Amino acid sequence: MERIEAVNGPASVMYGQTTPGGMIGITLKKPTETPLHEISVGFGNWGRYEGTFDYSDKVNKSGTVRFRVAGIGVTQGIQTNHVQYQRLGILPSLTWDIDKNTSWTLVGMYKYTPNNGVDNARPIRGTLITSSDIPRISRSTFLGLPDFNSYSKTDAMLESQFHHSFNKFLNFDQTFRWDHSNAKTQYSYFGSAVDADTIKIRPEISKQSLNTIQFDTRFSGSFKIGKVKNTWVVGNDFRDYSYNTDSAFDQQSDVPISINVYNPQSNYIPCFSIRSGKCAGTDTVAPYDFFQEGIYFQDQIKWKGLSVLLGGRQDWVNFHYHDTTYTSDGTGNVTQSSDKKAPQPQSAFTWRGGIIYNFNFGLAPYFSYSTSFVPQTSTDYLGHPFSPLTGKQLEAGLKYKVPYKDILITAAAFDITENHYLIEDLVHDSEKDAGTVRSRGFEVSANANITKDLRLIASYSYTDTRFGKSNLTDNAFCPSSGKACSPIIERAEEGKAVPRIPRNMFSIFADYAVPSNIVQGFGINWGMRYVGFTYGDNIESYKVPAYFLFDIGAHYDFGKRFRSLNGLKAQITISNLTNKYYVAGCASGVCNLGEGRKVYGNLTYNW
Repeated sequence: MERIEAVNGPASVMYGQTTPGGMIGITLKKPTETPLHEISVGFGNWGRYEGTFDYSDKVNKSGTVRFRVAGIGVTQGIQTNHVQYQRLGILPSLTWDIDKNTSWTLVGMYKYTPNNGVDNARPIRGTLITSSDIPRISRSTFLGLPDFNSYSKTDAMLESQFHHSFNKFLNFDQTFRWDHSNAKTQYSYFGSAVDADTIKIRPEISKQSLNTIQFDTRFSGSFKIGKVKNTWVVGNDFRDYSYNTDSAFDQQSDVPISINVYNPQSNYIPCFSIRSGKCAGTDTVAPYDFFQEGIYFQDQIKWKGLSVLLGGRQDWVNFHYHDTTYTSDGTGNVTQSSDKKAPQPQSAFTWRGGIIYNFNFGLAPYFSYSTSFVPQTSTDYLGHPFSPLTGKQLEAGLKYKVPYKDILITAAAFDITENHYLIEDLVHDSEKDAGTVRSRGFEVSANANITKDLRLIASYSYTDTRFGKSNLTDNAFCPSSGKACSPIIERAEEGKAVPRIPRNMFSIFADYAVPSNIVQGFGINWGMRYVGFTYGDNIESYKVPAYFLFDIGAHYDFGKRFRSLNGLKAQITISNLTNKYYVAGCASGVCNLGEGRKVYGNLTYNW
């Protein structure tokens, strides 16, 4: 990747199926105007070793044809035993400047991940709840079958990007992308807790195949009427998404495997000959197809310091789904059932509007409103498809660029409402429609080059996300016992906080380049992250505590001190410096542990 961008606020008009809060934009590497030659090697704890290369240059003397090839090879473990990760990847690209107004870029990618093991969640007793009678479960403890834990995948991609400028008023862009992937997963997932020391696990094996075709065609340009400038875009896009999965569950309803969380040993060998009747369990084959087409437009109107943005989008969606399930009791008896859904056509119009005024002294207040539409392809435990996720967002804020300084300060308040928000169905081990969810809050951030040697980034956000009108209820969960409370306490979800969403988050990061008269080319950095408490279920039965994490790092440019080593740079980072043991989040009776101290360094050479 060339860069990763967090696009805050409404983006569904231009990019289609995105929720109102924002999106992540990823830009792939493409040929550069100037030659680029880079290699790097990396290392880290848990057996991490990495090598990368990135090479870009011109094909012909004039430079109208340029190429770039980037590649990576990495192997590593994680803090949990028996979980490994290996990957090889290559990304070639070619750009042809056909003339001064026309260019065409092809980007290809092939990624092979022979292994990416799955780390199981841990029971709540031993992670969130500990005592003299309930020891802490180590981060290195693997709660599964060590010889039955892998995730292998191959990915291939081809993208075409065409651009032509007819004149200074009109541009044409067209992007085509094809993606294909195959994956196979085999692991044992957390079933339930037997007692304080023992849990049940269930082996699963699944195969997935995915094909996606995306096509985006757009015209854009700008024109002036007097002192009013219009920058506009009109386009059409579509995507065709085809997905096939085959999932088999060993001993789905009969004999779960028990493992001691403090001495997890098992020689059990899973059996998945379900269709032949030799093994007990279920095997579900579920292909589905998804097609979406949209027409969109946007106009940005600027007059002096005032900018007004208006945009709209019309989407049409269709969804086909059917599945076949084979169920075996392990004695040769196999039953077959099928569920085929009729096409699910859906359509919606979404729009957004915004206004901002830039004062001469650097202050820019703004306000925006947007709506969103995201089709949901999953189904409930009865196989019924969910309604699309729709939403609306209001946001108001201030941006302040300090005159003659590299300092930008922003503040924003938001109110987001989403309908048909999906949450975990604890009773049926599926998903369910929670109805309306409302998220309100504010955030402030600062990005400042305080001096030529010191850079600072800081942010704070407050988010209050709650279920709206709903008739759903759940049974209260008692973490001390690791089970539902006894006697049963039933509570309504309406008005409760959505689980696993922290109300408060804060982070700060500083990078300091040591003055050259002290040490040439050397810099240090440090950071602090705070994540507030979250709730572990849909009815606020219990809290997962907040936590602080600290990070440090250093970097050194050898060429600043030694001319013969120009282009050679080194850096090292350490996250969770204090190796704090913390719970990142819980759901029902299981929790995910946060990552312990992680050390990563690399050596990079450019020429």
